[in-house]
Amino acid sequence: MSLSKVGAIYQALTALNLTASRLTARKAIALAVPAVLLVGVAALIGQRPVGVAEAAGLPVGLPPPVAALPVIKTQGAAEFSADQKKQIEAIIKDYLMKNPEVMMEVQTALESKMEKIQSERMQVALKDNADEIFRAPSAPVAGNPKGDVTIVEFFDYNCGYCKKALPDLARVADKDKNVKIVLKEFPILSKGSEEAARVALAAKMQGKYWEFHRAMLETQGQANEASALRAAEKLGLNMPKIKTDMASAEVKKEIDRTRALAQKMGIQGTPHFLVGDKVIPGAPEGLSELLAAAVVDLRKNGGCKVC
Repeated sequence: MSLSKVGAIYQALTALNLTASRLTARKAIALAVPAVLLVGVAALIGQRPVGVAEAAGLPVGLPPPVAALPVIKTQGAAEFSADQKKQIEAIIKDYLMKNPEVMMEVQTALESKMEKIQSERMQVALKDNADEIFRAPSAPVAGNPKGDVTIVEFFDYNCGYCKKALPDLARVADKDKNVKIVLKEFPILSKGSEEAARVALAAKMQGKYWEFHRAMLETQGQANEASALRAAEKLGLNMPKIKTDMASAEVKKEIDRTRALAQKMGIQGTPHFLVGDKVIPGAPEGLSELLAAAVVDLRKNGGCKVC
């Protein structure tokens, strides 16, 4: 195999690393793993006794971590011949059949790297958007408005996991009277989700947001304008005012602000919790304990540095 071919393989590995660095979703990672293996194992052809790797100053045997690979400039590298492609495919298949655990190892390593990248990006986003996340005057607040630790939740009334998370969040609020809870209306699942969010923000204007919020998440079935208005009526709210306020520019602006904030933060699903600068995505088992522990940790470490 020519030097230009080996260089092309290493260039592909470097390019793949740059692509992988932009991946954050688990699905994207799963799709990237076979590609990493395909290109990485192809570099094993450097083990063949042709002296090319040594001549190029490249490591012989398994390639180093992708981030450490040198970028080799090649000029006019031709396509692999049909025979070379068959040889590479045979090497890849043979290697993976004999070492299937490599696929799990690569996926684990890639997931770990992507989680680290996402965490670093989230910390920057938290710092850059702290006022909008923790102190937006228009955002609904529950618990103690002057609490020393803030829990933020992005949620959707049609999200089953948000319904599951409600008792855990309420438990934390009931037990710790010095926690502030900021609720971000993030209706992403359906038109009905936005209709319910509009009614919720209208209920906030009558001082009944938390009561409405709990009632909606405890209601079975589809959340939409009809179900939201029924919940508001049961709470004894002024229904003509609710209908007027839910169509107001103020309500629309709050929903739009949350969507824009979620995009900046890279938040694509619900529920999504922030406890100070700690991120808890989804509704894992023992959520109330996780939230409470994060609150305690923040207090032990001198409080939240961004909120």
